[in-house]
Amino acid sequence: MAIELTRREEFSVLTLNRPDALNALSFALIRDLATALDEVAGSDVRALLVTGAGEKAFCVGADVKELMGRTLVAQKRGAEAGQHAFARLDVLPIPSIAVINGYAFGGGLELAMACTFRLATPGAKMGLPEIKLGLIPGYGGTQRLPRLVGEARALEMIMTGRTVGAEEAERIGLVNRLIEGADPLAEAIAFAREFSQFSLPVLGFAREAVKRALDNPISEGLRIETDLGTLAYQTADAAEGTSAFVEKRKPIFEDR
Repeated sequence: MAIELTRREEFSVLTLNRPDALNALSFALIRDLATALDEVAGSDVRALLVTGAGEKAFCVGADVKELMGRTLVAQKRGAEAGQHAFARLDVLPIPSIAVINGYAFGGGLELAMACTFRLATPGAKMGLPEIKLGLIPGYGGTQRLPRLVGEARALEMIMTGRTVGAEEAERIGLVNRLIEGADPLAEAIAFAREFSQFSLPVLGFAREAVKRALDNPISEGLRIETDLGTLAYQTADAAEGTSAFVEKRKPIFEDR
């Protein structure tokens, strides 16, 4: 199977499983990825971890041989299929974490950027090298990278196609943290537990408010924050959280 979906305690682990091809994104794999994400959306897990099989690569991007000799219509539909598959991560009811355990190039980095958070091993390498093929990123890279690192850095990375190492990626905000232990997934789970204990609906409101901030003037963003904050206040978890604070005890959230 090109996609392996397993469970590790209260978390789903989605593994790109083409290590012989450095987990390249074939069109078949992208279809399987979309199906797997739909399955995750219907489960009771607290977060999703996305990683690549093997020790060399998270994902090196598109399977370039599949891109050759295609019609304009086929190319457009292929780009849309990748964008729509990755966009499922935006609407998952749970946060997602890309565990970048090696190379993350092209579509592989675009997949990681579509996740809520990104963790990287010290030897990880990242980049959008499409310009070297006479192409530009097509699975959301031109849109998500500037939102993470700013317009100037995004233009530099995309227009030069250069690779950044893990430390630079952390410094510029492309990844959240570096993970240095022998078991990257265990470290990713520890990271997930920093937020997975909280109310999933309210975590969703927080994610939505921050994402909307990037697409609206501050006056509209403040209105959105007010609306989402009001919705959060109506949840049973908000009542539990405030009561627990007053009573000096740990809250027990029930995701409602």
